[in-house]
Amino acid sequence: MADGNRFFPAPRLILAALVAGVLAGAIAVYVSESGSGNNAPAQVAVGDSKDDVACAAKADRAKSVAAAATGQVAALLPADPPQSLKGLAFNSPDGKPMTLADHAGKTVLLNLWATWCAPCRAEMPALDALQNEMGSDAFEVVAVNVDAGDDAKPKKFLEETGVKALGYYRDSTMALFNDLKTRGLALGLPVTMLIDGEGCLIAHMNGPAEWSSPDAKRLVETALGKSD
Repeated sequence: MADGNRFFPAPRLILAALVAGVLAGAIAVYVSESGSGNNAPAQVAVGDSKDDVACAAKADRAKSVAAAATGQVAALLPADPPQSLKGLAFNSPDGKPMTLADHAGKTVLLNLWATWCAPCRAEMPALDALQNEMGSDAFEVVAVNVDAGDDAKPKKFLEETGVKALGYYRDSTMALFNDLKTRGLALGLPVTMLIDGEGCLIAHMNGPAEWSSPDAKRLVETALGKSD
């Protein structure tokens, strides 16, 4: 079990503003105190497709699961309303195009990260530890790298941070981030979403968290229906 203080410095030391260039523009890296990654609920854009309508009916479930987000993951917000994310596209560990629908039947903790994102560097070992301990046919941490360019820097980053359990998911186009930004879900990096087996967004947060903490594990167990 990882120590909640292992990956993150004292709160007073982690308040910083980082700006990094991405593709032709730049986005602000979202950095905050642990447990305060969201300052206000996002205004989520939701469609009227059959999948979105089915997901929207899970509002009570989203609130119930998000209520279990305490302590190190207290910044997680319930989806309001839940929406379908099954069409989100990125590349699989073998480099082939895929969508979130390919994880049907599996609860997913979707995380976007980049090598230039300092909070991501602190967070990745915790995500790796969570996947190592709780990854199964029912649950997976899907950490998607969004660096532009080739695989050299992201793979070196994973080696430097000791990541071994996470699959190497990629989107070098920033289309995934921009999709989530349009939906009102992504303010910067890292951004993390809890998605159920039907591809419905249940909860989300911007900013880093201690994902290997007991708080995070209880949240995952709640999402899997093991502690309802």
